[in-house]
Amino acid sequence: MRSMKWARSRRTGAAVLATGSAGALLVFGLAAPAGATNPPKIAIAQGAGAQQLSKLPVFGKTPASTPETVSFVLALRGQQQLEAEVSAGMPGGYLSVSQFAQRYGQPAANIAALEKYLAGYGISATVYADDLDVTTHGTAGEFDKALTVQQHQYRVPAVRATDGRQGRPAMFIHGTTNTPLLPRNLGRFVLSVLGLDNYPTYSSDAIHAVGPKDKRVTASGTEPYNLTPSFFTKEYNLDPLLAKGATGAGETMGIVTLAALNPADPEYFWNNILKITTKANRITIDNVDGGPGKVSLRAGSDETTLDVEQSGAIAPDANIVVYQAPNTDYGFADAFYDAASQNVADSVSVSWGESETVLQASINAGLEDPNYQASFNDAFLELAAQGQSAFDSSGDSGAYDATGDLGTTNLSVDDPADSPWITAGGGTTIGGTQYYPAAGKAKAFSITIPAERAWGWDYLWPYWKQFGAKNEADWIGETIGGSGGGFSVDVPTPSYQRFVNGTNHFSAVEYLTPTDYKHEYGLYEPTSFTFNPSPSVSSGYAFGRAVPDLSVNADPQTGYEVYMTEFGAGQEIEQYGGTSFVGPQLNGSTAVIDSYLGHRVGFWNPSIYRFATQPNSPFTPLDATGTNNDNLYYTGTAGQVYNV
Repeated sequence: MRSMKWARSRRTGAAVLATGSAGALLVFGLAAPAGATNPPKIAIAQGAGAQQLSKLPVFGKTPASTPETVSFVLALRGQQQLEAEVSAGMPGGYLSVSQFAQRYGQPAANIAALEKYLAGYGISATVYADDLDVTTHGTAGEFDKALTVQQHQYRVPAVRATDGRQGRPAMFIHGTTNTPLLPRNLGRFVLSVLGLDNYPTYSSDAIHAVGPKDKRVTASGTEPYNLTPSFFTKEYNLDPLLAKGATGAGETMGIVTLAALNPADPEYFWNNILKITTKANRITIDNVDGGPGKVSLRAGSDETTLDVEQSGAIAPDANIVVYQAPNTDYGFADAFYDAASQNVADSVSVSWGESETVLQASINAGLEDPNYQASFNDAFLELAAQGQSAFDSSGDSGAYDATGDLGTTNLSVDDPADSPWITAGGGTTIGGTQYYPAAGKAKAFSITIPAERAWGWDYLWPYWKQFGAKNEADWIGETIGGSGGGFSVDVPTPSYQRFVNGTNHFSAVEYLTPTDYKHEYGLYEPTSFTFNPSPSVSSGYAFGRAVPDLSVNADPQTGYEVYMTEFGAGQEIEQYGGTSFVGPQLNGSTAVIDSYLGHRVGFWNPSIYRFATQPNSPFTPLDATGTNNDNLYYTGTAGQVYNV
């Protein structure tokens, strides 16, 4: 393993009035540094953690001396032009970082004005090369004064492990529910201020396989599948390119993650478990904003490990840069802007997210505005403009993505997979027979899947007794798992999905009907449900961004080997699944394709929807027979190009 730092450009210059807009909310006349005038101030979007903080008990003010990192994400210039070019596949050619900054970043004078203002409070700044992200360092007291907020200490309760997901211990954090304010001449070009809280907003999309008595299956030979990446390359027809020597040579894959990696684990997995030859010294660790800390299963290091293992096995001669950041809004955003500003990674994948329900609750509560989401969209637009392919996992709670972070059963898709400027990868269950050995009082049994279908754990529900559950209702509540998918309520249908047969039409099977609700922050959130084991197939229309864009095997029950020493001696290999696998597998696939073609293929979506509508489509529609192909709600519609 070798470490590397890339220089980030720094701008200086005189303060001037800004151009552009960032959706100002409020105007106030408030205090400024000594000797300065009192210009009007406007409100700026902050991170999604603010909504969660409003539910937590306060344990006093954050000490003014507390060191903090806060990122100021700046507004794009010429956004409509950029979106049109990206949607068209960048017909004029991909841009360099300097070209992107010149056309779409903020002017140097505007950035210098922001730096000068913050320096007046003792805050230092570093500017990314794309002129869209300014990372600053100071103390809580300095940021409180500069942004007219008051930060407090909060206790975040522990999250129990469920559905094969890792739990999380209780922790103390800092943050504010106050809306940050900036002088009008600065706030007009600042999209969001991220880092005024360090709430662990995002969760990974990695899930263990489950066995009888809910005991995790291990490398003891009891797994139904325990696949390796070679299954993916064969099943999805990547082997012909690999056979021609397209193994990723000369390519670099970027992994954006919020948990630390032990580079020795993927190296051992490739060389000793898979017994394949890989490029030496291929892993570079980029600790964004100081990094996420130590390797930890509770923090999600299994996610980072599988991302690197999968992508690196598919493209064994490609380099890998791991952009590992703190699990915070500012860390997550900075990791993408880091990857874009470096422009070293030819393709980038991420397997972390949160539900749209969380974001919508923040907006309804007045704690958030849509500019927060735009902060990430702009990074994805930059990646696309520079020819960097980008992939995200669609989530692991089926059509009910909010169950993973709020425990509710409202229909919801994952963010940032709902972005129109990233390729969202969903999951399937491959056909075949799953064998479950006897465990405790449970007898051995098997489950047969007739053909590859959308991943939805409704097929496990009839076997609740064999899995040792107390009753069917408890078992269903514990296994709301499946490929994230549905329609965004925040993002309209992107141009490349329009007029594609099936993207606005859906068929559905309503297994779970909400029966009780709680009302918080302008949202009615279901808290309980009734179960219909044999729902009829209904149909309807929706006009938001349809998720996912394509799907491959991701069901933990037909899942893959993950090697990690943190699992413990004697069980270093465990069977995992989840849409977490799809992003890095597509990342590795892109490295293979790019190395074969000799150039970057860029943002996939405009091309794959065009390919899907052609007579010789490279994509295979899944079986569309009602309850045999659903993600716990949405099911395929026969004859549709987009049918899941």
